[in-house]
Amino acid sequence: MPLKNAHTQPHTSAPSWRWALLGLALLIAFLLPWPLSPLWIRIATEVIMWAGLAQSWNIIGGYTGYLSFGHGAFFGVGAYMTGIVMLHLGWPFALGLLISGIAAALMAVIIGYPTLRLRGAYFAIATWAFGEMIRQIATILEITGGAFGMQLPSYLNLPFFYYLFLLVTGLTYLTTYLLLERSPFGYKLLAIREHEEAAEMVGVDTVTIKIKAFALSAFFPGVLGGIYAYWVTYIHPDSVLGAQLTDFMVVMAFLGGIGSLWGPFLGAVVVQLVNRVLWLVWGEGTFYLIIIGAAICTVVLFIPSGIIGLLQSRIFLPGTAWKEIRKKVKW
Repeated sequence: MPLKNAHTQPHTSAPSWRWALLGLALLIAFLLPWPLSPLWIRIATEVIMWAGLAQSWNIIGGYTGYLSFGHGAFFGVGAYMTGIVMLHLGWPFALGLLISGIAAALMAVIIGYPTLRLRGAYFAIATWAFGEMIRQIATILEITGGAFGMQLPSYLNLPFFYYLFLLVTGLTYLTTYLLLERSPFGYKLLAIREHEEAAEMVGVDTVTIKIKAFALSAFFPGVLGGIYAYWVTYIHPDSVLGAQLTDFMVVMAFLGGIGSLWGPFLGAVVVQLVNRVLWLVWGEGTFYLIIIGAAICTVVLFIPSGIIGLLQSRIFLPGTAWKEIRKKVKW
C-alpha cells in the first residue's frame, strides 16, 4: 500500500518571502558556532548531521514509498571506508569522503536490484537483514578492526566539522529540491509511490527509477558517515552500523513529515534537541524515547502529514488541521 501524505501534487514556485526566510536561516546557521560554547557547537553539529540522514532516508522512504530499515548500513560503510582510506592507504580525508559516498551508492545498487522488486514488509525485512549482515561482516574483518573497532587520526576543530556537516546536509536538501521537487524524476517517484502498477502501465521503468533513488539516498549517508568517523576519531560496528541509526532516521522523517522537503529537518531538530536537553537536565539518555514515542503516536493518529503538514495547514489553510483533529477525537 503506498504511503499517503499531503505532498502529492506538483509544486508551484515558492513565494519570495520563503526565499527570504531560507536566506535568513542559512545566515543564522553560518554564524551559529561563533557565540556558542563547544558543547552547544557539538549539539548543533549532531542536529545538522541527523537532518541530512533523515532527508536521505526520506528519498527512498518518503518520496518513493519504500520503507528501508537497513539505511544505517550506508552510514557505517561510509565511516569505515573513510577510515580505511586514511589509515591503510594514506589518502587524504577529502578523497576518502568521495570514495565513501560512491561505495555506499554502489552497495545500494547491488542490494537494491533484487530487493526493490519486493514490496511492503518484504522490502523492509530484506533491508533490515542487509544492515545486520554488514554489521556482522565489519565485526569479523581485520581491515575494519573487527570487534575492537577502528581508531582514526584526531582533528580537534569543532567548527570545521560543523561547517562540513552543514555543507553536505545542505547539498542533500538542494539535491532533493532539484531532482525530486522540480524534475520529471521526482514525478516518476511520485507515480511509483502512489500507484506503481499504473506507473508501469504508462511506461515508467519502475525498477531502474527505484534503484537510482536508492543509490541517491545511500550516497549522502556514506559521506556523512565518513565525516562522522573523522569527527569522533573512533568507530565500532555497534556505533556506526547499529539498527538504532535507521530507527532515528525513520522517526525523524515521520515526525517531521515524510515525502516533504523540510519535514525531516524539523523532525531532526525536535528529536535531537529533546534528546540532548533531557540528557543535560536529567543526565538521562533514554527517557526522551518515551516522549518521542508519544509524539509519533499522536502524529500518526491525528496529523499523518507530520509537523510540516500541521504548519502548512495553519499557515495556508487556517483551522483545517485542528478541525480534522477535533473530528477524529469527536470533540
